Amino acid sequence: MSNNDTLASVLSQLNNAVKVGKSSITTAFSSKLIKKSLELMKDNGYIAGFEEVEDVKGNYLIITLNGKLNKCGVVKPRFAIALPNFEKFEKKFLPARGFGLLLVSTNQGLMTHYDAKEKNIGGKLIGFCYWWC
Repeated sequence: MSNNDTLASVLSQLNNAVKVGKSSITTAFSSKLIKKSLELMKDNGYIAGFEEVEDVKGNYLIITLNGKLNKCGVVKPRFAIALPNFEKFEKKFLPARGFGLLLVSTNQGLMTHYDAKEKNIGGKLIGFCYWWC
């Protein structure tokens, strides 16, 4: 059986691991989009790190959690987002202003909505993640 949205599966696995208090997970999915999303989450402190392990059956990822992630997920459908509309989607997907980040796919690559605002570009909304104390 094939999986239609591997990023959604990985973020769902992360949510489930956070709920039960695991410190790391292993996922069989590995793609450029997943790795770049995890890299952005790592750079912003939501996960401790990840590593890709090569296997005979295919590569898999080991993701280490640091306890600072409360929720993450994908946005379906992938809304086109223009520069003035970031605030609207922040209100829709994040709990409050300044909490969390939106993952945006732009013509300059995958980046957070903070970077997209700074560079004055829009794109497609891919996902979100947040935590609070």
